Amino acid sequence: MLIAPIYQFVAANIPTIREAVFLGPPFLLLAATYLAIAGHLKTQRRTQTGYTRKTFHFLVFTTAVIVQIAGGTRPVCLFGACTSLVIFYALWRGDGHPFYEAMAREGDAPWRTYYIIVPYLTTLIGGIVSNALFGDFAIIGYLVAGFGDAVGEPIGTRFGRHRYRVPSGRGVVSTRSLEGSLAVCLASAGAATAGAALLGVAVVPALAARSAAIGILTAGLEAIAPHGWDNAPLQIAPAFLASLML
Repeated sequence: MLIAPIYQFVAANIPTIREAVFLGPPFLLLAATYLAIAGHLKTQRRTQTGYTRKTFHFLVFTTAVIVQIAGGTRPVCLFGACTSLVIFYALWRGDGHPFYEAMAREGDAPWRTYYIIVPYLTTLIGGIVSNALFGDFAIIGYLVAGFGDAVGEPIGTRFGRHRYRVPSGRGVVSTRSLEGSLAVCLASAGAATAGAALLGVAVVPALAARSAAIGILTAGLEAIAPHGWDNAPLQIAPAFLASLML
């Protein structure tokens, strides 16, 4: 049953009081700093949301990789909880606040908050399921989602010429681009290779082929995933494939 390993993972990774006291404040400050950087880029530098949103995305996933390698899954769960608090604060402040504007796409109006909440929830689900079912291979899911998915929107924003529609709800029109999907494929393959190396897998030609397969699958999933819902499959599928092939 899927529920049992997820329950066991969550129960085993509730931070201790000591961890919450000593690691919680720096993790909270770190997450707030990341969103403040993205907010500054959006409100002061007039950087497009496609870039600022993914800046926060990239920084959070990269930190999750570092924290999990250094301290294991319980500290990374605490970092996730602290990041959640920062996101909730941004949602509470709403329109006009730099934290909110860094994540809320203008094209998602009038459902901008909805399209912050959904990716947040799918990121949370993807992280929990990947760790519960595939152990340390979840790190590859973090890297693929953090690097592979993170490049798609900025590359599409800057270079996307061949656009296609993707499923979307609530009347929001969402498109992606072939250029962005190619970037997702290449970055995901590189991320899978880096993740395998971090886990101690020898970097050999066979690894390159397997990483390429992960990159192709990731790009395919990202291309067909409904708007806002891709953060879960882009963690779970690479972690699953890595657990089989690596």
